[in-house]
Amino acid sequence: QQQLEESGGGSVQAGGSLRLSCAAAGFTGTNGCVAWFRQAPGEERKWVARISTWYESTYYSQSVQGRFTISQEHDNGLVNLQMNNLQPADTGIYYCAAVRGTSCPGIERQNDFPYWGQGTQVAVSS
Repeated sequence: QQQLEESGGGSVQAGGSLRLSCAAAGFTGTNGCVAWFRQAPGEERKWVARISTWYESTYYSQSVQGRFTISQEHDNGLVNLQMNNLQPADTGIYYCAAVRGTSCPGIERQNDFPYWGQGTQVAVSS
């Protein structure tokens, strides 16, 4: 089963920035959807950003709209999440998830994505 691998997590102060990357070769530039999910301590895993990898349409949760940007690098097989103006509420484990054969509209639940990475920790202090 194809694996995804996240990188780029770390610790920052509020207002800072981080860039996460997901090694997603085989998904970038094809008909599919790649998402970033966040799992805060004690909470369920929720999506924060999604990209249709063929149409390049992007989708954001209300909590990150205007601060996070999801993009893909075809040549490198990466899906990136640029996170600006980070806040303590952004703290959690960030997971990359992917599905083939469908673009992102209507694809939001964890069960919609068969491929997952191991996650990368993001900690934002006030």
